[in-house]
Amino acid sequence: MSPLLPKVPLGNYVEDAVNWIDATFGFILDGISAILSFLLDLFLDILLFLPHWLFIVLFIVAAYFLTGRNWHIAAIGGIGFFVLDNLQLWSLGMQTIALVISSAVIALIIGIPVGILSSKNDNFKAAIKPLLDLMQTMPPFVYLIPAVIFFGLGNVPGLIATIVFAMPPGIRLTDLGIRQVPTELVEVADAFGSTPMQKLVKVQLPVALQTIMTGINQVIMLSLSMVVIAAMIGARGLGYQVLIGIQRVDIGLGFEAGLGIVIIAIILDRLTQGLTPE
Repeated sequence: MSPLLPKVPLGNYVEDAVNWIDATFGFILDGISAILSFLLDLFLDILLFLPHWLFIVLFIVAAYFLTGRNWHIAAIGGIGFFVLDNLQLWSLGMQTIALVISSAVIALIIGIPVGILSSKNDNFKAAIKPLLDLMQTMPPFVYLIPAVIFFGLGNVPGLIATIVFAMPPGIRLTDLGIRQVPTELVEVADAFGSTPMQKLVKVQLPVALQTIMTGINQVIMLSLSMVVIAAMIGARGLGYQVLIGIQRVDIGLGFEAGLGIVIIAIILDRLTQGLTPE
């Protein structure tokens, strides 16, 4: 059945737009790719610098003190990393953690200031709300298309797709946390002559910290949930092993890599919860 009207050549328009962006801003995209690749390699080099046993010991000690002497979280992390090492997934696990940390850090560097601005300006919040709704309802696979178009295959496009996918909770919960600060505290700060920056740093952010930390936890978890999907466009790590296991119908390979992802998810989730103030 023929359409009522001639087909709009939408695909051609999109292709022309992509070609124009690539030709006009190609050097900027190359610069972004180089910076993100350097950041990812830096985190990976740091994670792989120490021997496995020393990394596990230092993690247990650091987690114990950073979480207020919570030995449960320290023990869970130590056991989890020991299992990763025993399954010979250490290097792949560190690649996954480096990807998650890099994407979460960038998403938070962008998301928290945007959330603060949103909490201060209702018009700005109304403007970005449809965009955040779109980002959270869009199927994750869709993010891979523009990432591949502009950055090719590899870790960088996987990082870009992960950042976009994981950013909305950081923005929304930062906005929510600051808006929930009691007006009495804000009025006291105003009465003492605090500047807007002093009021933000010394009153609003500390009071909203628990909600903001919940947003940070969600950003990290969403970043980790993208590792298998990002592996479809060349992102390395445990997600790539899961993808290989699916392609080869290798149950053992896929299960071990999937277990490694679950272990990392539990460690990061417990650690961020332990860092959240009561």
